[in-house]
Amino acid sequence: MKTYLIKSENYRHFSLSENEREVGKLTYPKWFSFKADLSTDGQSYAFEPKGFWGTTIELKYNGRLVLNFKMHWNGQIIIQTHFNGVATDYVFKHKGILKSAYVLYTKEGEELVVLQPDYKWRTFSTDYIITASPSFEALAPKNILLLTMVHCANYYMNVASAGVVS
Repeated sequence: MKTYLIKSENYRHFSLSENEREVGKLTYPKWFSFKADLSTDGQSYAFEPKGFWGTTIELKYNGRLVLNFKMHWNGQIIIQTHFNGVATDYVFKHKGILKSAYVLYTKEGEELVVLQPDYKWRTFSTDYIITASPSFEALAPKNILLLTMVHCANYYMNVASAGVVS
């Protein structure tokens, strides 16, 4: 198992670190926004809500769809990647109540990543500890998936705070 860290500078800026080296960033233009910018490996991507209600979020690179995600009625978020022209589905779930975490699964049910929030009540921000399986480490581009998981967790919390998810 490999560990990554997500540090929140505040509620809008998140940095992904691997072995104490920053490898990516997720930045929101404002609080409770579904729009965000992702940067990793010298490339910049943009998350944008799609449709009237913004229930589907798309990640684009130079106008080209890289991945999208949508929350389903049961609280799961389905992430569909389009890396190298191949569509792959993943399931992102909230797990637990008191010791909550988020988990990324393959569509076959294999656990790939656990995202453990570390709430900072004084600053109203959240850091994350990420534990990735060896199967996840073989995926590319993993930094995009890890930062997408942070966006999904933030999306989940935003929707839950609005009273939509129980």
